[in-house]
This record gives sequence, structure tokens and C-alpha cells, in this order.
Amino acid sequence: MPAELERIAIRPAQAGDAPRVRELMLQLGYDVGTSEIVERLGASGPQFALWVAEDAEAGVIGWIAITLTVRFVGGLRTEIEGFVVDESARGRGVGARLLASAEQWAREHGSRMIRLQSNVVRERAHRFYETHGYRKLKAQFAIEKAL
Repeated sequence: MPAELERIAIRPAQAGDAPRVRELMLQLGYDVGTSEIVERLGASGPQFALWVAEDAEAGVIGWIAITLTVRFVGGLRTEIEGFVVDESARGRGVGARLLASAEQWAREHGSRMIRLQSNVVRERAHRFYETHGYRKLKAQFAIEKAL
């Protein structure tokens, strides 16, 4: 492992990480308040994990949120809900370590499938996933209704 990666710890997120998690969410285009992130962390159960990559010098530089779900059609699987590495730290192996942690967690929870959705414009992310053994299944629309 390169010396640069040796100073990066992958660990479960804590409430104190919320401000930095929020900053990284903004890089993805999602504006969620710090207090809401803390609330979500507190309300999450054993089917959810939020891992952070913490650089000994720079602090939290990435995170991955995963959920174990049972779908009627698809059965048990793990979904990556969100995943980001700080723009300044991309391409250094941090994302690969976060992804490996998520995959290990999924296996430990009995999941044989891990899935995610990625915006069609995130071509660099698509190449990253393909490099790590993921394959594109289909293109689709995300449709929602506010309630």
C-alpha cells in the first residue's frame, strides 16, 4: 500500500463527522443540513452503514453510505446510496478502499449483490465502478413525487 494510503483510516461515521459529510454531499449536488445528517445517523439501524475515509492530516476526505434491503423482485441486496471522495483526493485509491469496505460489510450481512445508481453525466465514476468489477445494467429515468 502506498505510504499516502497508509495514513487513511476507513471507519464508521460519527455525529462529529456530519459537517464534513455535508460538505462532501454538496460536491455531489445534494444540500442536506448538518443537523439532518446527525439525525439520520442516529436513526439508522443495523441495515445501514456510513463509512468515512479519514486522512490523518486532512480529516474526512470521503464517505460511502450503504443499505441492506430486501426487494420483492430482487431479494436481499446491498445498495450504495451515496459515495463521494473529495475532489482534491480523487484518483489516489481512497474510493477503492471505501468501496472494498462496503463490499466486505455487504458480504458479512449475507448480501450477494451490491447495486447503485449513478447519474449519466458522471462518466469518470462509471469508469471507476467498471474498473472494480461493476457492470452497467440499463439506463432509466428517476421519477418521483413530493408528498
